[in-house]
Parts: sequence; structure tokens; C-alpha cells
Amino acid sequence: MNNWFYTMSADTVTFDSVKAVILSAHEGTTTEEKVNFYNSWAHSYEQDVAVLEFRAPGLAANMISTHVTGDRGAMSVLDVACGTGLVAKLMKNDGFGQFVGVDGSEAMLERARKSGLYLDLKQSLLGDQPLPFQMDSFDVVVISGALSTGQVPVTVVRHLCKCTKPGGYICMTTRSNRSNQEYKSALELELRKMEDERLWSRVEVMEVEKWERAVSEQDDEEYIPGVVYLYQKLPINVD
Repeated sequence: MNNWFYTMSADTVTFDSVKAVILSAHEGTTTEEKVNFYNSWAHSYEQDVAVLEFRAPGLAANMISTHVTGDRGAMSVLDVACGTGLVAKLMKNDGFGQFVGVDGSEAMLERARKSGLYLDLKQSLLGDQPLPFQMDSFDVVVISGALSTGQVPVTVVRHLCKCTKPGGYICMTTRSNRSNQEYKSALELELRKMEDERLWSRVEVMEVEKWERAVSEQDDEEYIPGVVYLYQKLPINVD
């Protein structure tokens, strides 16, 4: 298991300070306010999520690595809501190397650019704009952390599927805590609907009890749960 959050240096911040940062993100309601928040957070993002023990990037990378076979170094990977590049760093360790990233925050993209991992990085507001890529372009599409209340709409998952090559994989994550239950239910309804439409098939769904440390007053436990989904895009006109 990729336990990157335990090995990163987080000596200069405390959980209480990170909690305050996370809760402040919920104060912004407009798209501009949310983008401004992520722009201001970019410089300390990796250190803060290490303190939060945010496991989604590692869990997503592990699930992809478990199921995706073949020449990983030649596979094209679209990292949606890529942030500073945490998922790409972990997937690089598993042999993947052809990364393209997209995010709504230019400051986050600048951090990702400095990692040297990406062939291309694009700024796009997920949900407000279609993904700036052609259909059937990527072997693997991953979105880690952005599918939740107040971030990107559930409808984004259809764009993820469209960008994936037939036979390619789409990996998604979301939280399962109380404040995200309505979003999670809507997300899973859309995932099942897309299965019924024969757009993709479910490969694995993994519920995780300790997803990250709880910050909301609604959460009674020290950690909140989450879930990782992996789907495979079906060819057109499957009988």
C-alpha cells in the first residue's frame, strides 16, 4: 500500500490548523471563491493532506495498479482534478509514465508542472466546462478527491467515460461521511445508470473505513470512511 502520507514531513503544521483550512473551503459558494481557495492552498496542500492522512490518492493508484495490465509505461493517463500531482507520483512508482492533467486551479497546476511528471496540463473548471480532450483518448482516467459535495457535479463522470478509450479504465473516489451521503447516493445512482446504458462495467468497488481524519462537527469518529470505484469502458454496441 502506498502510505505516502505517513512519510511526508508535516512538522510545521498541526491537525487543528489543517482542520481550519479545510473548513474555510466550505465558506466559499461561488466558483470564483472556490478557485481562489485552491489557488491560495496550493503552496501547503501536500503537507496539509499528509497531516489529514488523506488516503484517496494512494488507494486509487493501488486499485489501478491491481487491475491494469500491459505496457504501463506506454499507457496514456488522464489525471482529472490533478492538484499538485499526488496521484501521478504514485502511479509513476507503479510503472505508468504518460500523464496529462487537468485542474481548475492554476496555482495547483503550477505545482504539478514543477513535478515534471506531465506531458500536458490544462486549466478547466470541471462541470462548468467540458473536459478539453477528445473522446476515446486515454487508457486510464482517474479522479481522486474532487467528487464530493460542493466540488464537482456528479455529471462529470460521463465526461470521464467519454475521454476513455474502449476497454480503458476509469477510477473515481468519494467520501462516505454523513455530510457527503446525499452526493454519494446521487453519484452511485449515476454510476449504475451508466452500467445499465452499457457505457461501462464495474470492475471493483472498495469501501474504506479510515479514509481521512474527520474535520466536520457532524462526524463523531476520528476518521471518516470513503470509497474507491473502478470501471472499464465497454465497446460501442455491445450485445
